Amino acid sequence: MSALDHRIPPPLVGLACGLLAWLLARASPGLGVDWLPRVPVAAALVALGLSLDVWGLVAFRRARTTLNPLSPERTSAVVQGGPYRFTRNPMYLGMACVLLGACAWLANPLALLAVFVFVGYITRFQIMPEERALLGKFGGAYADYLRRVRRWL
Repeated sequence: MSALDHRIPPPLVGLACGLLAWLLARASPGLGVDWLPRVPVAAALVALGLSLDVWGLVAFRRARTTLNPLSPERTSAVVQGGPYRFTRNPMYLGMACVLLGACAWLANPLALLAVFVFVGYITRFQIMPEERALLGKFGGAYADYLRRVRRWL
């Protein structure tokens, strides 16, 4: 177990990566790309991301389990309905889509590094420890879910 496991709320990680994307874009204006559909593409990615986040939250509410990602041991059910049928982490995927939308709006390829930082950090310090905790709590039922549904997409 790492000192960073379940320590920083994922939305704060997303905001920090959004700031990183903006800083990277500002630090490298010469890499900026002026492409016409950047605003509608950015809006579509943000809408998709927010929709995944809300859909995931609704599925957790329906299952009456904790929404707190910092305490996976308090989970009372393995949620497998709604978006959890095709991704084990729709809320994190939603945050990544919002971040990708911000990068599209910034129109600077270097900003995309922030998406990779987000996915890497969330996978290592949030998702993997969550999976260990849920495997310990739910055993075979969760192991079966891990085999059937992909972590991201």
